[in-house]
Amino acid sequence: MPKTTDRVSDAADTVKPYVQRALKDDELRDSVKSAFEAARDVYNELFAGRGMVPIATRVATDKDIQDNLKSAVDDLRNAADRLRGKDDHGGRNMFLLLVGIAIGALFNPVTGPATRKWVSDKVFGSSDDFTYQSSGNSGSGSTSTPS
Repeated sequence: MPKTTDRVSDAADTVKPYVQRALKDDELRDSVKSAFEAARDVYNELFAGRGMVPIATRVATDKDIQDNLKSAVDDLRNAADRLRGKDDHGGRNMFLLLVGIAIGALFNPVTGPATRKWVSDKVFGSSDDFTYQSSGNSGSGSTSTPS
């Protein structure tokens, strides 16, 4: 069985990266502070000399209290994620969403050709002077050759 000092030392080593991150990370401290302030506001609004039934009724009906509780929970969740070192993938996810929408718009069978022409005109300029001609005959039987 390990000694108490060994267990305390192991616990301190486990907590050390979290404490260092908390000391250096301004956003983490801001999230914790914001969560604390939101929770304090909710507490002050709710427990101003009232019983449990009026408090529960007020939480269920008061939109401001619900918003403050949601803010406190979101801030605490953000602080916990930052403390654990989780990365925020919001930018990557937004980029992937926009790429998916663009691909869907460009390859949609209904709007795709018009969308691709519009994008081509915007990127490469208007293509009024260029027309595409197929290599097969048009069925008239006559061909014109330059002289």
